[in-house]
Amino acid sequence: MTGTLTVVGLGPGGSAHRTRAAEDAIRRAQVVLGYRAYLSACADLTGPDQRLLPSDIGAEQQRAEDAVRTAADGADVALVSSGDAGIYGMASLALTAAAALPAAQRPLVRVIPGITAAVAAAALLGAPLARDFACLTLSDVLAPWEAVEVRLRAVAAADLVLALYNPRSRDRSWQLSRARDVLVEYRTGDTPVGLVTNAGRHSERVELATLATLDPARVGMHTVVIIGGGGTSRLGDWLVTARSLGAQA
Repeated sequence: MTGTLTVVGLGPGGSAHRTRAAEDAIRRAQVVLGYRAYLSACADLTGPDQRLLPSDIGAEQQRAEDAVRTAADGADVALVSSGDAGIYGMASLALTAAAALPAAQRPLVRVIPGITAAVAAAALLGAPLARDFACLTLSDVLAPWEAVEVRLRAVAAADLVLALYNPRSRDRSWQLSRARDVLVEYRTGDTPVGLVTNAGRHSERVELATLATLDPARVGMHTVVIIGGGGTSRLGDWLVTARSLGAQA
């Protein structure tokens, strides 16, 4: 008999933003796999009778295959991601690995949703995602920058509110500056911008800026950058996007 694989979204940070379904899946699992930091984030849910399999960042493909293989051998497995596992997370890799197995060997796979970073950041900023919006990663690890910029220009031209994931890191220091240069071709310098770092964690930081004043040096890998559209206004300390097209917030 095959086992089960539950791909779990842990939410953006602390336990307050984890769902009950996510917690139940981790407690129930015989084997829990994940990036070391993610296993630490759910350490309060695991116990001595469980087998924990930590791995390093960058080993996502191997981690997914290990999770599927362990579940196919009969174990109840939890594969954890931060945020939502289906948004820049482990769900696609796990499902692809499972689909490659013969049907008789394939474990039951379930995906437990979690609060993604864009939603957590938006809640701290006010209501910037009140209407249509897009999420885009500025990482060019899995896609060439030329493809990233094509998508960035399409979002900018469509006047969608934009949530940027992976905007800047020590080794990728120029992409956010380039993204800002692209965006100002389509939007005014006073377009509201929100920077949320470590949403839901003790080191949480929220800052407001505009496209003109956006300082990439204030941004890191754990920052979500939300850039307003034509219907987004700054109301005191809030960023609010109007729910109707053509209206002001």
